[in-house]
Amino acid sequence: MRYIISAALASTALCAPAMAEVPRVVTDMTPTYGLVATVMGDLGQPERLLDQGANAHDFQLRPSQAAALADAGLVVWMGPQLSPWLDRALGGVSKGQQLRLLEVAGTHLQPFGEGHEDHDHDHGAEAGHDGHDHDHAEEAGHDDHDHDHAGEAGHDDPEEEHDHSGTDPHAWLDPANGAVWLEAIAAQLSALDPENAATYAANAAKGKEANAAADARISAQLAPVQGKPIVVFHDAYGYFVGHYGLTIAGSVSAGDAAAPGAAHLAELRARVGEGVACLFPEAGHAPKTIEQIAEAAGARQGGALDPAGVMLPASADGYTAVLESLATTLATCLTAP
Repeated sequence: MRYIISAALASTALCAPAMAEVPRVVTDMTPTYGLVATVMGDLGQPERLLDQGANAHDFQLRPSQAAALADAGLVVWMGPQLSPWLDRALGGVSKGQQLRLLEVAGTHLQPFGEGHEDHDHDHGAEAGHDGHDHDHAEEAGHDDHDHDHAGEAGHDDPEEEHDHSGTDPHAWLDPANGAVWLEAIAAQLSALDPENAATYAANAAKGKEANAAADARISAQLAPVQGKPIVVFHDAYGYFVGHYGLTIAGSVSAGDAAAPGAAHLAELRARVGEGVACLFPEAGHAPKTIEQIAEAAGARQGGALDPAGVMLPASADGYTAVLESLATTLATCLTAP
């Protein structure tokens, strides 16, 4: 009798449909991690590839991280426009699904230079362009776009140094995109794990409420400093300043790793002397040039901005933490007596 019962149980187990598991999710950086962790909630915890202090544009995977990509059921990341190194890595090891947030329908995209006083040409307003003057990352075989236009040999013309063309991939700095992406992440996880679809949807809805609350706080915090021009380290803040009504008078570098030319720096010093309120270095980059310009012009220097959250820990509130950290750093300098 015991054998018959055991056999029956075994037969039932074999015939029962396999239970879907919560997928193993790997993310690229802090803002993405925060969005995914919010949607997963208590069901699981994603992994973040970029260590604290790492550069989202240029990163070398450790063997353990490559293994995590190989085992992932889902990789959520911005896309090759921001992280070509991850595009190459995924092509070699990943067997799971991908969600490229920059390609999600409804995402607001814009060209580099939006929000800059010295960029009055509107690349993105042309019909059908939506900022893609030449989107290297989407062209077949172009996986080596590293945002270092000015660092290439022979590029010492300041106009060439600042030809940071194409779509600006720092789209997470517009909180409206965060709301769109929460829904997309919930939909993707629900497709992989339908039994928990209701939980993913509910968590995404709570996340959207938290994002809206953070957006309202930041709007109130930055409202008094609208119209005060600032200088930043590199062209990464167009979405943020556009959303909150701020103005960038210029940037030291066009790309994340581009070396500025002497002519550009001289022009920037002159502009700072004409009434720039604050200059801001950036986390992960030497502040020397910003310090020199500020000192020469007698201008105020603020704290280091951290647009990718490279100095923040991985947490479920990582997305809003990045936005609020930027707002606090900006407001602290711009409201100082």
